[in-house]
Amino acid sequence: MVGLIDCNNFFVSCERVFNPRLRAPRPVVVLSNNDGCAVAISNEAKAVGIKRGDPFFKIEGLCRRYNVAVVSGNHRMYGDLSARVMATIAETVPEIHVYSVDECFLDMSIWHDTATLEEVGRSIVRRVRRSTGIPTSLGIAPTMTLAKVATRFAKKYPGYRSVCIIDDETKRRKALELTNISDVWGIGRRISRRLAPLGYTRAITFADLKQADVERSFNITMQRTWRELNGEACIAIDNEEEPHRKQMCSTRSFGKSLTDISQLNQAMAAFATILGRKLREQHSCAVTLGAFVQTNGFRKDLPQYSNSFHIKLEEPTSDTMLLARAAQICLRRIFRSGYAYKRAGLMIHEIVDEDAVQASLFVPRADTERRRRIMEAVDAINRGEHTHDAVHVGSYSPLSAFVRHERDSSGLPQSAIQIIRPF
Repeated sequence: MVGLIDCNNFFVSCERVFNPRLRAPRPVVVLSNNDGCAVAISNEAKAVGIKRGDPFFKIEGLCRRYNVAVVSGNHRMYGDLSARVMATIAETVPEIHVYSVDECFLDMSIWHDTATLEEVGRSIVRRVRRSTGIPTSLGIAPTMTLAKVATRFAKKYPGYRSVCIIDDETKRRKALELTNISDVWGIGRRISRRLAPLGYTRAITFADLKQADVERSFNITMQRTWRELNGEACIAIDNEEEPHRKQMCSTRSFGKSLTDISQLNQAMAAFATILGRKLREQHSCAVTLGAFVQTNGFRKDLPQYSNSFHIKLEEPTSDTMLLARAAQICLRRIFRSGYAYKRAGLMIHEIVDEDAVQASLFVPRADTERRRRIMEAVDAINRGEHTHDAVHVGSYSPLSAFVRHERDSSGLPQSAIQIIRPF
């Protein structure tokens, strides 16, 4: 048997742990980093008509009318609480697989009868609530996809008291009859829109298809979903490293629109720092890099502009300084004065393994090795317990220096590494 434990309204629950004034029955909304939209809402906020993803300017009136508490997201705190939740769960079960910041799969194969599974499940839910203050819901079933279905019932219906078990054919069919096909893990809304005209609106209609029809009409991912819905485990719990990403992006909507190129330079340097770290973590290099900027489409009273530009790097790299330099060059090509920029970002569309990089004849090997050691030192500092992101690449000045590949007295490209002391 496999369990899936899901933290209820996780960001909201984290805020309520540290601020009792936010606890039910008061509705709560957690906003994104730049306070642009609602990323988490409490059940009470859902009841007054607020939906996750709503832009804040659209729900501001509702928030005032119903005394909704509006909180800016604190993702570092959420990450710390998530780690505590996962550590608490790991003390009870033999193996866990963390799926997201608020979900993890549990190996519950050592317990065989329903009574024991229910007892252990309720014990886990109580222990997490007592140790961290976070309410959770637990679904238990023979497969990971069915465990996801069971978790939805545990969260939606109070009668389950936070634990739902699907352990026989009757329960399986009943659960799938009550589940929309768009709510099935691995299908979602986009695929369900294609299935609806064919009559597959409930999970049970898809699960009841003949195997030959499924193999003829659907790809391997959908075939696995069909097998999982019918009780055949096709996805194993493991902690193997996820496949390397083939594309990356780092974007942000600014709290206040930016009009000066120097401010956008700083943002691009921050994006390059994030992408460089991600590339090095998976031992990959970027082949191309692109930047984009756009104004606020909701401000019809302001002139509108958006543009993007991509370049192929001189040599595939994960060097943050070189990525930042390329970002500055892209920005210079697309920046236009007289506009208020609300959103910007960097994108990497082509990634290769660092072992597959073919060295350029025009890049001195000594420079490459020196910059590699710098990046290793930066990563080592930032991995420290109290020095997360303490060292990062700063903005560049002047921009023209990077177009001409000028170097300072140390032989390195002109750049800045800004050190933030973690107080």
